[in-house]
Amino acid sequence: MTLPFLEFFLGTVVSLATSWVLVTRLERVGERIGLSEALLGVLAALAADAPEITSSVTALSHHQRSIGAGVVIGSNVFNLAALLGLGALVSGFIALHRKVVVLGGVVAMLVASSCIATITGVFSVGTGLVIAGLVFGTYVIVLGAKGQSLRRLAIPVKWHEWISVAIEEEELELSEAIRPPRGRTSDFMVAAGALVTVVVASATMERSASTLGRHFHVADAVIGAIVLAGVTSLPNAVAAIHLASKGRGAAALSTALNSNSINVIAGLLIPGLFVGLARSSVPGSVTAWWYVGLTLVTLVFAFLSRGLRRWQGGVLVLGYLAFVVVLVSAT
Repeated sequence: MTLPFLEFFLGTVVSLATSWVLVTRLERVGERIGLSEALLGVLAALAADAPEITSSVTALSHHQRSIGAGVVIGSNVFNLAALLGLGALVSGFIALHRKVVVLGGVVAMLVASSCIATITGVFSVGTGLVIAGLVFGTYVIVLGAKGQSLRRLAIPVKWHEWISVAIEEEELELSEAIRPPRGRTSDFMVAAGALVTVVVASATMERSASTLGRHFHVADAVIGAIVLAGVTSLPNAVAAIHLASKGRGAAALSTALNSNSINVIAGLLIPGLFVGLARSSVPGSVTAWWYVGLTLVTLVFAFLSRGLRRWQGGVLVLGYLAFVVVLVSAT
């Protein structure tokens, strides 16, 4: 089994290193085409999610549906604990504006609810995708609409004023956290090459992890929701902990919540529409419910405390460790 171990190690190293290159180059490309700071944050989250999305799509396309769903939803549980929980432990306190928490939190909870409804069979994959896509798509449109453009949206005046303030508060921090240089033609080419490399490396990582799991009789749910989920989420975790330690709370929250929503839509629901998802199971339901529950706990903490304190970060980390214990026991 030396070859699968080597493939997994090399795939992990190459995927994570190249995803960082992809993020930085796409930020430069976004700066060149004039994206707002908030949309740059969404673009960066999408690029950083490339390993999770590729691993999930690879697993689903090979009919390893438990692994595919586990990578996405397990990554989301890991993100909350590593990006925000560890961030709060490291920094002592992640300060957040309540409007930013509410704006991002409503979107995150709606997408998470669509995810669990689909995983448990309440929604069809198509229904879950439409709801999650509409919610997140509307959010992206609102982030990109400023000033007169935002006023043209068919929303009440009070909502317009509230959303405008929330976006301004978020972008005040994002403008300091995300300041890429203006992109050049070479950045487009590097980003394209990095994307191809990430896809190939992540697919290799997923296949080798599946092979090792079968050899050592490790359940697919554990391989997906714990092993692959944790490894593929490391770039996001490092970036968010850095942002939190620098006092960029909104940027850390945006990274975590946007990453989770993108994971669900691009890594689970879209490919699931074509190849199907795993039937409802105890491990799958545990992972999905933990994702929704930990998201809700995070948002409640953040709203009540206007941020996340060190002890609250500790609760999130312990919540993830409890998830690992429960999931392993359930398999």
